[in-house]
Amino acid sequence: MKNIYGLKRCDLEEYFLSINEKKFKALQVYEWLYNFRVSSFDEMTNIKKEVREQLKKDFTMEMIEIVKVQEDNLTKKYLFRLKDDNYIEAVLMRHDYGNSVCVSSQVGCNMGCAFCESGRLKKVRDLQTYEIVEQILLIEKELDERISSVVLMGIGEPLDNYDNVLNFIKIINDSKGIAIGARHITLSTCGIIPKIEKLSEENIQINLALSLHAPNDKLRSSIMNVNKVYNISKLIPVIKEYIVKTNRRVTIEYVMLNNVNDSDSCALELAKLLRGMNVYVNLIPYNETNHLEFKKSSKERILKFYDILKKNRINVTIRKEFGSKIDAACGQLRSKEVE
Repeated sequence: MKNIYGLKRCDLEEYFLSINEKKFKALQVYEWLYNFRVSSFDEMTNIKKEVREQLKKDFTMEMIEIVKVQEDNLTKKYLFRLKDDNYIEAVLMRHDYGNSVCVSSQVGCNMGCAFCESGRLKKVRDLQTYEIVEQILLIEKELDERISSVVLMGIGEPLDNYDNVLNFIKIINDSKGIAIGARHITLSTCGIIPKIEKLSEENIQINLALSLHAPNDKLRSSIMNVNKVYNISKLIPVIKEYIVKTNRRVTIEYVMLNNVNDSDSCALELAKLLRGMNVYVNLIPYNETNHLEFKKSSKERILKFYDILKKNRINVTIRKEFGSKIDAACGQLRSKEVE
């Protein structure tokens, strides 16, 4: 039985036509699900009883479950248990401009980035669309506040679960769904070239963030297995083409690892690599984890790296640190639960 939170509005329209009902009922159902936030089909009182009974036969409204919450000053981390007893996480970050949630797209990850806790525990399976949607719904319910922006940067590689992730984006972006604007949705990828090319054809105005983390192939391959397949020399031209096709600026994510990728020469090489591109670099202080040997670059080193990029006319920001006092590195809370 399908979970109704995994259906786009157009999917519901097709469903109602298939049972000889008017397709406008899809809009009614969407309003009950995402505006009134009902928990049963019986509460959808403007839909006739026989149709509600059919919905109950064809769909479930079952939710995943919040089993643990850790809280820091501006951060809350949620551990969810799925129906098959797997675990995923999401992180809420409070900003001046509103609440942002970083969601997971897979149970585990096969990308194998050496510094990442998520990839230490291998991929079990893709998340279904509804399991990603429900992360947002449950956090909004727990907070009793609206989520204003969403980042696909939790456990998993979003482009490795392309169809479910794209359906999720369309549901939360729907004006009658969760109604989060496309420009408030960011998809982060380690650089799966065929899927980036496919995404560029989708005509959706989301933000793309590339997890680069190194300025050359030798260094990137040593910390990111994906570079052995989709290396920088192949990746950068694809990002340039993505920018041309979508007319959207791309974020370059660069996690700052002490004595690994944070030298002056790395900064200069990165500036040369990105010169002339419509990108900005987001320098990310590393969230350390007990299981991995990598350490966070010092504030002084991060600022020096920032200054070098600035002097070389690269747009750059330093990400504000969130959740350093809780298990905020992707996968930490899950790994404690499953090991």
